[in-house]
Amino acid sequence: MEKMIFKSQTDGQIEDILTEKGFKRGRVLKFLKNKDVRINGEKISSNVMVGCRDEVCVFYMPEDLLSIEKIFEDENILIVNKPAGIEVEGDGGVCQKTKTYAVHRLDRNTTGLLILAKNRKAKETLEKAFKEKGITKKYLAEVVGKTQFKDFTFNAFLLKDSASSIVKIYKSKVSGSVAISTTFSTLKSSGNSSLVECQLHSGKTHQIRASLAYLGHAIIGDGKYGKNADNKNFNAKTQRLHAYYLKFEKLEQPLESLNGKEFVSNPQW
Repeated sequence: MEKMIFKSQTDGQIEDILTEKGFKRGRVLKFLKNKDVRINGEKISSNVMVGCRDEVCVFYMPEDLLSIEKIFEDENILIVNKPAGIEVEGDGGVCQKTKTYAVHRLDRNTTGLLILAKNRKAKETLEKAFKEKGITKKYLAEVVGKTQFKDFTFNAFLLKDSASSIVKIYKSKVSGSVAISTTFSTLKSSGNSSLVECQLHSGKTHQIRASLAYLGHAIIGDGKYGKNADNKNFNAKTQRLHAYYLKFEKLEQPLESLNGKEFVSNPQW
C-alpha cells in the first residue's frame, strides 16, 4: 500500500484535486468509498471541499498491483498469486478493496502464494499459527545440476549481512548466526537441471536460495546466489522459485473454518 501526502495548492473538491494528481476519477471514487482519503488527519468518504494549504493524504495501490490473481478471499484473509518484482515488507497489501497485512514475506523475485490478513484479529491469528507451525508452506525451485534429494532435511546456520543484503550458510554455529532447517525432495531431473520441492521448517531471509547454493545447486535465475554464466545458459529472465503449496492447521477463531484447507499454485516458468 502506497501513501501520498501533499498540501493542496487551491480550494476545490477532493475528486478534482486527486484527478489533477494523476488518479483516474473511478479510482478516486473507490478511495472515498473505502475511506482511504484523509484531510488534515480526518477520514472522508464523500466529495468534500478542500481548502488551500489543507493536508491531503491518500492510501492507494500502484496500478500494477491491482490485477494480481486472487486465489482465495473471505472476510478475514486474502491469498494471492504474487508475481515477480513486487516487494513484500512488513505491513502491506495487494487488495483493491481493503488495506491488508502481510503476515509473511516472499522475496521480491519469488513468485507464488502470499497470505494477507484483512483485519488485525486475523493477522494475530495467522502470526500465532506460523509460530506454532500450523501453516505448511512448500516451494518449487528449478536448480542447476542433477539432484538426488529424498526427503533430505538440511540443518545449518544462517548469518545475515545487512549491509550487503546477503546471507551465508555455515554447517556449525558461528557468532550471530541462527539455526535453519529445510527439507528438499527432487521431483524430477533432466541432467543439467532439477525440479526440487522445498519445505521450510524455519523462515529466515533467503533461506532456500542460500541453502541450495551452499549445496551446489543454485536456483536458476538467482542473480545473488547463482552464477551469471548458468543463468545465461538457461536464458533465465527471472528467479525460478515459486511458493506453490499452503495448508492451514491449528488456526483459531475467526479462522478456524480454514483448518485442513490446501491451496496450490503452479509456476509459470
